[in-house]
Amino acid sequence: MRLVSISIKNFRCYSDEITIPIDDLTTFIGKNDIGKSTVLEAMEIFFNNETVKIEQGDANVYSGDTKVTITCEFSELPASLTLDAGAETTLADEYLLTQTGTLRIQKVFDCKAKAPSLEVCVIARHPTADGVTGLIEMKESELQKLVKAKGLDVPLKGNPGMRRALWNAVDDLKINEISIPLTKAKEDGKRIWEQLDSYLPMFALFQSDRSSRDSDGEVQTPMKAAVAAAIAEVQDEIDAIQQKVKEKAEEIARGTHEALKTIDPNLAKELTPQFSPPSTAKWTGLFAVNMDTDDGIPLNKRGSGIRRLILVSFFKAAAERRLATGKKRSIIYAIEEPETAQHPNNQKILIDSFKALAGESGYQVILTSHSPGFAADLPTDGIRFVTRDAAGKPSIQSGVDVFEKVAETLGVVADSRVKVLFCVEGPTDVEAFKCLSRALHLKDPTLPDLSTSKSVAFVPLGGSTLQHWVASHYLKALKTPEVHIYDNDVQKYAQSVEHVNARADGSWAKMTAKYEIENYLHSDAIKDAFDVEVAVADHAVNGQGVPELFSAAYHAANSVGAPMNSSSSKKKLAAKAFPLMTADRVSERDPHGEVAGWFRQIANMI
Repeated sequence: MRLVSISIKNFRCYSDEITIPIDDLTTFIGKNDIGKSTVLEAMEIFFNNETVKIEQGDANVYSGDTKVTITCEFSELPASLTLDAGAETTLADEYLLTQTGTLRIQKVFDCKAKAPSLEVCVIARHPTADGVTGLIEMKESELQKLVKAKGLDVPLKGNPGMRRALWNAVDDLKINEISIPLTKAKEDGKRIWEQLDSYLPMFALFQSDRSSRDSDGEVQTPMKAAVAAAIAEVQDEIDAIQQKVKEKAEEIARGTHEALKTIDPNLAKELTPQFSPPSTAKWTGLFAVNMDTDDGIPLNKRGSGIRRLILVSFFKAAAERRLATGKKRSIIYAIEEPETAQHPNNQKILIDSFKALAGESGYQVILTSHSPGFAADLPTDGIRFVTRDAAGKPSIQSGVDVFEKVAETLGVVADSRVKVLFCVEGPTDVEAFKCLSRALHLKDPTLPDLSTSKSVAFVPLGGSTLQHWVASHYLKALKTPEVHIYDNDVQKYAQSVEHVNARADGSWAKMTAKYEIENYLHSDAIKDAFDVEVAVADHAVNGQGVPELFSAAYHAANSVGAPMNSSSSKKKLAAKAFPLMTADRVSERDPHGEVAGWFRQIANMI
């Protein structure tokens, strides 16, 4: 399951409900004490309620309401649910999905008492017609009674089948979006929640405020997350153990019942064990990992910067493990202010690690920062600007004008070493241009290596916001000439090229001669990276670009899940194929030297 959005209501500073879209790599940026960490802590409460626990004082103090609502929306859902032996169903069959086919799980915490209570619901388009509403909340006997009353020809065992028959017997189900209780429901409602709970992503929160005790979260949290990930890998074996224990317990209960009847048949007509398997959290708590560094020095005794760098190794190792194996549960890592106490070189390593991790299927990364410089190299479509409105209420914004507001609020300081701003459509283009320049630089050192040059700063504009950036010239205050190179697949960018070239400030813009930057890849680089054959042409083939052709070839070779979308394909090619481009491969794909010409012009500007 993949987190699509989170909605928060009446939680701390968020009194009114606010919905925040979540990407593969999402960065919350804003001033201190503005509400960034509150969003991450709301996620922790929703998924775990451990590192941060819901408390009586978490309800907004001004609202007068004691109920805190946290709603998470998910895509990439389980294909089916098994509620009991032979009772298989789907979320769609149970009318538990939204209009767009996503799943919205809502947790309501009543903070009236010292220990807040919890109710779990699903917000979905569900039947509300008389006689067929609330079927998920009914016991088997209640469903049987309804089926008999309507004279339906359907087996009286298997609740999903009886519900389907009852719904199919009504002409107008009056489908409306409602809240369907799960934890307070009987039988199947609880079973549905137990199934969904096992599919929810694992969530690991790395907070910025750290202690230096032996149990320092900076040391323990990654290790706990590692243990949780390891347990997820052997979940099938754990389920088998729990099933064996359940069967044994039921066998003992039956024997006990038989023995009890020989003593007094009227004493107990029934003796049914209610089996409650331990949660994943309890399994995780069984294990602890301690870490020593050089000369046996405990990690928590090292400097804060070194301690935080354990995150780098953790994420890199996690990404590599994910490549090798497929997992049932996805993972969300949430990190507060990862740039804290880090040298700029280490900050770049962190950013690259986060981007690589978020580029892998089954991973999402969420960051907070109050440093616009740190966020500058992160995906633009994942930036969430946290601010306050005129009434002092928190607001979270994304889209066209976010970066202008970030600059106004936090300030953008020009680096005196930067001589050229290289403006491209998106983060994958940044990686492509870095790799192509490095390949040509190794053969011709007079061309710049943009992967290491301090004289050129990349600005990913984002496809949908590109024209707004150009029209408003948001970066003009930096008084630095700009280079704009856009893919040739979107002809409306030609007007943006004209605007830039008309500035007469040393800036210039071009559109690629080929369809898009991926068309400069060599098929051998894709073959070496992924062991799939893709015929790379100069233009689209039957309306498909290289990312789409690669997606089809990769899916055919691996047969896992659905084919990647264009965005995911671009990320994979940027991360694995472009680094394998050599000067010879560039020249073979670009015999007229267009690419070298771009970098030669940038070298002259520097």
